[in-house]
Amino acid sequence: MEKLSLAEHFISINGEGRRAGELSLFLRFTGCDLRCDWCDTMWANEKDAPHRLLAAEELTELAAQAIAEFGIRNVTLTGGEPLLQRSLPQLCAGLCALGLHVEIETNGSAPVRPFLEECQGLGVRPQLTMDYKLPSSNMESRMCMENFRFLRPDDTLKLVCASRQDLERAAQLIRELAPECQVYLSPVFGRIDPAEMVEFLKEKKLGSVRLQLQLHKIIWDPERRGV
Repeated sequence: MEKLSLAEHFISINGEGRRAGELSLFLRFTGCDLRCDWCDTMWANEKDAPHRLLAAEELTELAAQAIAEFGIRNVTLTGGEPLLQRSLPQLCAGLCALGLHVEIETNGSAPVRPFLEECQGLGVRPQLTMDYKLPSSNMESRMCMENFRFLRPDDTLKLVCASRQDLERAAQLIRELAPECQVYLSPVFGRIDPAEMVEFLKEKKLGSVRLQLQLHKIIWDPERRGV
């Protein structure tokens, strides 16, 4: 089984998403197929970024230690783009076997179907938090639209906004696609006023959409790693 390229791991609260504020073990993997204009983890995106090659069993052991030491119930698999890791389904199976809630943060360009089919064969289905890259990212053309077919009600669609143009495009997508999962609008830190986004939700009558702020950037220095 191919080893996974781990850039870092740490225990912190989930800074965003449905389990915001809950403790989680974060496993960040190297490598990403996108280069978003506002990316805040660019250091982990290159394949030659500092990393350790670990087997799925070794990462599962890290999770078992986190349960024993901190009582965690959540694992967040992030990057980079975690779906580029060939052994990710096997890791998810091991983590689920520990009774952990597994969330995968994926960038919207990597097809989720092959990953989910392999997970299904292993008897697991982790929760997806999927981005759709809006115009300010300069990566919207890379989005895999087929992915929307595979989002379930307990998944999350995250729309990261840096401008009014992004907000308008987000509203258009929500109207056209009517995703069944929870939808979050998330501001690029320092690029757009969250108050403007609240007014936009009111203006467009987006009563089922949630504004999410990145708690870790409010609690700690926005440039700090490992939180």
